[in-house]
Order: sequence, then structure tokens, then C-alpha cells
Amino acid sequence: MNRYTLAAALVLTLAVSVPAADWAQFKGPNASGVSPEKNLPTEWGKDKGVAWKAKLPARGVSSPVVFGDRVYVTCSGGVRDDKLHVVCFEATTGKQLWHRQLKATGSTAAHPKSCMAASTPVADETGVYALFNTGDLAAFDADGTLRWYRSLVGDYPTITNQVGMASSPILVKDRLIVPMDNAGESFVAAVDTKYGKNVWKVERPREINWVTPLVRTVGSATEILFDGPSGLTAYDATSGEKRWASKLTKGSIPTGTLDGDTLFMPTGGVTAFKLGAKGVEGDPVMKAKDVVPGMPSPLVYLGRVYAVTGTGVVSCADAKTGKLLYKESLKGAFSASPVAGDGKVYFLNEKGTCSVIDGKAAEFDVIATNELGEETLGTPAIAGGRIFIRSDKDKMLYAIGK
Repeated sequence: MNRYTLAAALVLTLAVSVPAADWAQFKGPNASGVSPEKNLPTEWGKDKGVAWKAKLPARGVSSPVVFGDRVYVTCSGGVRDDKLHVVCFEATTGKQLWHRQLKATGSTAAHPKSCMAASTPVADETGVYALFNTGDLAAFDADGTLRWYRSLVGDYPTITNQVGMASSPILVKDRLIVPMDNAGESFVAAVDTKYGKNVWKVERPREINWVTPLVRTVGSATEILFDGPSGLTAYDATSGEKRWASKLTKGSIPTGTLDGDTLFMPTGGVTAFKLGAKGVEGDPVMKAKDVVPGMPSPLVYLGRVYAVTGTGVVSCADAKTGKLLYKESLKGAFSASPVAGDGKVYFLNEKGTCSVIDGKAAEFDVIATNELGEETLGTPAIAGGRIFIRSDKDKMLYAIGK
């Protein structure tokens, strides 16, 4: 092999060994809301900057997820909102690859703003796992073949939440972590991804909760961090054993974010705690009382912590000191959580207006305001240099970017 052939082989090896930047669950990698992608789009509209758009079979407030060249979206519809849909598109072209439909087995009661497709699915190289607010849980492979299905209300009949559930499942190796806090039988369970059977199941307080769990590695152990109205609990991902608990944070709607060994929680504004081997260590290391999230989850990006209220008040503070850097207002109501990448922070309101903020600027700097003109409640996904946004009223999925 000459040096030119060797160089070409080395380049090819490096190219194929670089992993894709997937957005496989709610708020992307470990629910951080942050993508490592570069050259992300800044400006777009209904007639510009849209790589493709695809029709969805029904509405939904869940987020799209992306793994490899697959985009997965869940929807629900029908007169009783009992028709449950999982749809898969090719990420590069928007071609629909498959569409599967299930019949709901649980209650379809929910707040009018929500629906049965509110929990965001989670994907890996084998396919996608979809949890609906009816308690229906299904696993499909990447080609749309049903691998297994469970009716959680069939297994646990007292599950109920009259305003609708929205906590999203996550994956930890070969286990699907299913959060099921509700007014009935509450639990968190690890389900075998191959067969759909419980590996472990731990009872939780009967409290309504919309938080999505986080994952932390501590030495050789992996912890599931699950916040709720009764406090934060860490479970061993292998056994379900409670490793530690804290009453310092008591959330129910927005999900916190883990940045290294620092946990940023939406309590008292946003408060940061240092985590050690046995849990929270001492007093909070940062308090940003002026950074107040509403339903959208807070975001930690480039040394700053961001939040947006339901009425569009954006606040930003130094992530180490809690010092308020700015507090400004954007137009509209907000349900989607802010996401970030490529030095930009994206705030999407319920009318399809996305304000792009310079994440490196010392002051509040809106570098673009983009109008889709559609109802958008789900948090965007970032993958493959594009931003994926679902619209609720016109039932479309948009791929923003080149």
C-alpha cells in the first residue's frame, strides 16, 4: 500500500468512525436541549429555508426524534382521540417510510391543549419506542415491524391523569425507562427493549407529574434521576434500587438539565446543585432566582442558563454565579422548550415564530425572527444540520435547513 492509498484509507476510516449527532429523545442528548451540530440554519419561512415538509396523519404535541436517517413522530386523532399513530420519515428527503396505527386502550381525557400524543418517543439503532397518554406502549423496528406492544392500563388499571400525561421514556442500554407518575398507580419501570417485559418496577407517590428522567453515570453505576412533586430520586438503572433522594427540588412540569456533575433544576428560578457519589453535596452552588421557566424546560448553554415563561419572558444568567445578564420579552405564548447549537439559541412560540438568539453575545441579540405561521407546541429537534419542527393545527413536519 503506497502513501496515497494509506492516506485515503485513513481518511475513510476517520469519516466512517465519526458518530452522527442524533436527537433520539425529548430535548435531545440526555434531555440537554443542546446539539453539537454546526452550520445550523438561522433564517427561514414558509417559502424559504425549508428542505422539505411532510403531512402528518393527525395532531400531536410530542417532539420529533431523529436517529440516523430516520425521523419518528407520534400523533393521535379520531373523534375520541383514540387512534394512535407512529410515523417514520427519511430524514434527508422527507419521504414517508412507514405509518402504523394503534387503538387506544386507556382513557383519552386530557386538557384541550394536549392530546394522547404528548410524550415524546425515543429511538435507537433498532427502531423506536412510543408511549402514549393512554398508557399504550409500543416498540417498532426501523422498518415499521411491531416488535412488541403493551397496554399499561391493562396491567395497572388505576392509571389515570384527567389533564393528560407528558413524561417521556428514555433509553439506558437495553432498557427502556418508563416514567408513569399519575393520580393512580404511579411507578417508574425498566422494560426490556427486546421483549417489553418489566426488568424492575418501583412504586412512586400518586402525584401528577410531567417531568422526563435524566441519566447520570457514577463510577460503574448508572443512575436514573427522576424529579417530582415529592422531590428528586436517583434509582439504580440495573436494579431499580433507590440510591439517594433529595427534597431540595420538587418539580412537576419542566425538566432540569445535567451539565457534568452539576444539576440545574427549575426551582426557585433555576438552582444548581453539585452531585457527588452519594447525591446532592451541600448547599446550592448557584441560584438564578430571576431566571424563571414556565412550562418550557430551562437550557444550559455556553456557560449560561436560559428560561422562557409561557408569556414569552426570556431570561438569561451566568451559569456559575447566577448573575442576571438580561430579561427581555418575545411575542406570543410558549410551550416548546428552548434548544441550542452552533452558538445559537432557538425559542419557538405557539404560533410558529422562532426567535434565534446569539448565544455568544454579551446582551440580548435577536439575530433572526422566522415565521412558519402554524401552531407549534412541541419542542424542535436538531440533527443532520437541520431543525425539525412539527406543527399541530395543519399537521405538518418541517425540516428546516439546506
